[in-house]
Amino acid sequence: MAPPMTTVIRISDSARRGLTALLASIALSSACSAPRGDAAEADLAHREKDPGEWATQGSDYSLTRYSPLAKLDTSNVSGLRVAWTFSTGQVHGHEGTPLVVNDVMYIVTPFPDQAYALDLKKPGTVKWSYTPATNPWAEGVACCDVVNRGWAYADGKIVYNLLDDRTIALDAKDGHEVWETKLADVNRGITMTMAPLIVDGKVLVGNSGGEMGARGWIAALALSDGHQLWRAYTTGPDSDVKITAKTHNFYRNDQGKDLGVTSWPNDAWKHGGATVWGWISYDPELNLIYHGTSNPGPWNGDQRPGDNKWSSSIFARDPNTGEVRWAYQFTPHDMWDYDGVNENVLIDMADGGRTRKALVHFDRNGYGYTMDRATGEIIAVAPFVAQNWSTGIDRSTGAPVVVKEKGAHQGTVTNDICPSTSGGKDEEPSAYSPKTGLVYVPAINVCMNKGEHQVQYIAGTPYMGSNFPAVPAPGGFKGALIAWDPKTAKEVWSVKDTNYPLYSGVLTTGGDLVFYGTLDGWFRALDARSGRVLWQQQLGSGIIGGPMTYIGPDGKQYIAVLSGVGGVGGVYAKTPSAPPTGGMLYVFSL
Repeated sequence: MAPPMTTVIRISDSARRGLTALLASIALSSACSAPRGDAAEADLAHREKDPGEWATQGSDYSLTRYSPLAKLDTSNVSGLRVAWTFSTGQVHGHEGTPLVVNDVMYIVTPFPDQAYALDLKKPGTVKWSYTPATNPWAEGVACCDVVNRGWAYADGKIVYNLLDDRTIALDAKDGHEVWETKLADVNRGITMTMAPLIVDGKVLVGNSGGEMGARGWIAALALSDGHQLWRAYTTGPDSDVKITAKTHNFYRNDQGKDLGVTSWPNDAWKHGGATVWGWISYDPELNLIYHGTSNPGPWNGDQRPGDNKWSSSIFARDPNTGEVRWAYQFTPHDMWDYDGVNENVLIDMADGGRTRKALVHFDRNGYGYTMDRATGEIIAVAPFVAQNWSTGIDRSTGAPVVVKEKGAHQGTVTNDICPSTSGGKDEEPSAYSPKTGLVYVPAINVCMNKGEHQVQYIAGTPYMGSNFPAVPAPGGFKGALIAWDPKTAKEVWSVKDTNYPLYSGVLTTGGDLVFYGTLDGWFRALDARSGRVLWQQQLGSGIIGGPMTYIGPDGKQYIAVLSGVGGVGGVYAKTPSAPPTGGMLYVFSL
C-alpha cells in the first residue's frame, strides 16, 4: 500500500514580538518559596540519573514528552526496523504510552484494563499479568470508547484507573494488588479513563462522564494505601471547588464569588460536566499542578445560559490541599464541545534577560495559548487551525470574542462551524524539544454542522442534546503535525495529512527527531528542525497512543508505540482504506 500523500510547508521566521505583561515580583517570590516534598525530589533525581527509563506518561512532570537520548538521530533513523512485538489481545482504542523501569516494560489495555509487565531481557516475554474484574456496565455508559489513557510508576507500584471508577495499585515486581479505591458510581454514568499523575506520595485522578451529566472532580489518593486525601469539584460553590482567599485569577471575567453556581441557571451546575479526564502537569518549584476541565453539560447551551464556570477551563492547584491558586476559562458558555482538558506543557522561556515560567496549551477551541504559569496571564495566543467561531481573544478580559452567527442553538442547524467537536486538537498529547524551542502539535482540521435539541437529565443516560456531523475544513487536509513557536504563537512548519485527522501522541528526542502516528497506521520519524520525513512504516492498525523511547539491557536505544485504533479517532478511521482495529505493541531499533 502506498504511503498517504503528505505536504511539508515551511514558514520563514517572522519578527519576534516582545512578550507581554511582566511577572509581578511578589507573585514570583511567593511561588518560588513553595515547599517541595522529599518524594518529588527523589523522583526528579531518578529521572536525571537514568534518562534511559520512562516512568510516567509525559516523560516528566512538565509533560514535554522529550527524551535526551540521541543514539538514534537524523543520520541513522532511516535504519529503524521492528525489533519485537506483543499483542494485547484487545480491540478498542489504545491511547496510553508504555512505561519502562528497571528493564521491565509496563502496558495496560483498554477495557477490561489488563496490565502486563514485559521482561526486556527476554523481549516480548510476559513477566506477569493482571486482569481486574472490571464491571461490564462501565462499557455501556462510557463515552467515546472504553479507553485507558495511561498508567504511572512510583515507589515500586504501577497505578492506574479502571473504567468502573476504581483506582488500583499493583506491585511492580509480581503484579499483586496492593490497594484499590472506589471513587464513584458507574451506574450514574461516571467512568474513569485518565492517566494518573503521582506527585510527592499523592496519586492525582479525575473523572469522565460529562456527556452523561456527571459533575467534574479531581482527587488525591495516598500512594501508600489509596485512601482519599482530598477531592475538589469543578462546578459549584467556592468551598467545593476549593477557591479560597489565596486564589488570584488574572482576568476579571474569572473573578467573583461562587461563580461555579451563579454562572449556571438554577441547580444546573450539579450535572454540569467539567470533568477531569485529560492530563495533569506539575511544577515542583511553584508546587502547583495544572489540569483542564471538559465541556459543560448538556451540550445544548440554550438549556444553561451563562458562562458555566468552571467548564472548559484550566486550574492551577496546590497538590497538598487541592486549593486553587488561579483559574482561567478558555471557552465561556461552551456551545461547541471545546473541552479544556488538553495537556499543559511547562517550559521556561527567556524574557528580557530572565527566565519566565510558561505553560503551553493547545485548546480544542482552535487557539494555542502560551501563559504565565505562576499567574495565569496570557503571554501569546493565536489560532493553530482553521477556526471561525471567534475573531480573537480580548487581552483585557481574557475572553474570546464570539461570532454570534456561529453559535449553536436549539431548533436550528448552524453550518460550517470550525473547528468541530473534536477541536483543533483532542487529548492526543503534543511534545516539546528544548533543543529547538518548538512544540510539536498533532492537529485536527475538521469543521461541523451543529444542531441542538431539548434533553432531560436521567442518571446513567446520555445528556447531550446535540447533533454535529463533520464537514471539510478549509485547506483540503484533515490533520497536520505542526511545529509551533510558543514565544510568538506562530507555526514554523507543518506536515499535512490529506486523509485523516491526527490522533497520535508525539515524542521528541535529543537526536532531533519527532515521532508520531496516523489513523491509517503510518508511524513516522521527522527531522525536528525541518519537518522532513526521514522514516515511516505502516503498522497493523491506526495509532492513537503516544510513542516513547528507552535504553534496553543491551545498551541500544529503542522506540515503542501501541497501535490499536479507537476512541473518537476511530470514528474517522472507519473507512475501507484504514487498517483493522486490534491492539499491538511495536518496538523498533537499529
